[in-house]
Amino acid sequence: MKNPYSKMKKQVNQSILLLLILSLAFTACSSKTGTEEVEETMEETQVASANFGGLALYTLRDAMSKDPKGTLKAVAENGYAYVETANYSDGKFYGMTPTEFKSYLESLGLTAKSAHMGMVNLENADQLISDVKAAGIEYFVIPVPPMGMFTSGKDGMGMKGTPEELVNIMNTLGEKCSNAGVKLLYHNHDFEFKTLEDGTVIEDLLLEKCNPEFVNFQMDLFWVTKADVDPLTYFEKYPGRFIAWHVKDMNEEGNFAPVGTGTIDFKRILAEKDKSGMEFYLVEQDNTFDLDPLEAIKISHQGLEEIGFK
Repeated sequence: MKNPYSKMKKQVNQSILLLLILSLAFTACSSKTGTEEVEETMEETQVASANFGGLALYTLRDAMSKDPKGTLKAVAENGYAYVETANYSDGKFYGMTPTEFKSYLESLGLTAKSAHMGMVNLENADQLISDVKAAGIEYFVIPVPPMGMFTSGKDGMGMKGTPEELVNIMNTLGEKCSNAGVKLLYHNHDFEFKTLEDGTVIEDLLLEKCNPEFVNFQMDLFWVTKADVDPLTYFEKYPGRFIAWHVKDMNEEGNFAPVGTGTIDFKRILAEKDKSGMEFYLVEQDNTFDLDPLEAIKISHQGLEEIGFK
């Protein structure tokens, strides 16, 4: 008579064998998936680490208003390593809270290095500075004379009020930023380099009267050139004060052009970066005219590499 337990034992062994096979198959699949994920992550990290240079997002303002996340992804894919913001409203950067914005940039291998905060005044300054810091942004930039001082019209850009008032505002904001662990920069256009009726040059007065412990500068190389001023003259006279540059080219007609396609001798300027104090730089093109802005930033990044920016 057959042992009644032999059949049961055989079934148990078959079940165990089936479980082992399934387990090994699952492990193999999991290992493959894990390997693929690691390889993909490593590839993304290598791409991100190969990126260099910054982009002022003002160049892509229309695209950023429609699809900020998709546009930022395109910025990273075009080789940029960091950005400068140009949009802040109701405590958000491009519709994202400061921490959400920081987190999304990190997911793309990007950082926000600086922020243009033209809406600042003495009442909202503390909140704006706090939000800039929460977004991981190191530099708080004043893009034009703030608090209603900036003017623009058919005669070009300028300011109302006195240069001394602007100095006082900058020193006050600069100290607030410093106390919060953020650094303040002032961004120029052309009018700051033009001599006023009393002989004052606004840029010179700011450089001489603003406390360098609290206030430094973002030099826009296009607008300096537009004012018929040599950037190297300012690097020589005020060394170490120009922490950031806006890199934008100028065509034969005097209009904005992608970096490397115009008339500005960036190699000559770049050779004096140490004297200037430049720590970072950003491509910006205020108007790309008939050229798609995303194509313009691609051309500019290629220009950066050819010129020797890294």
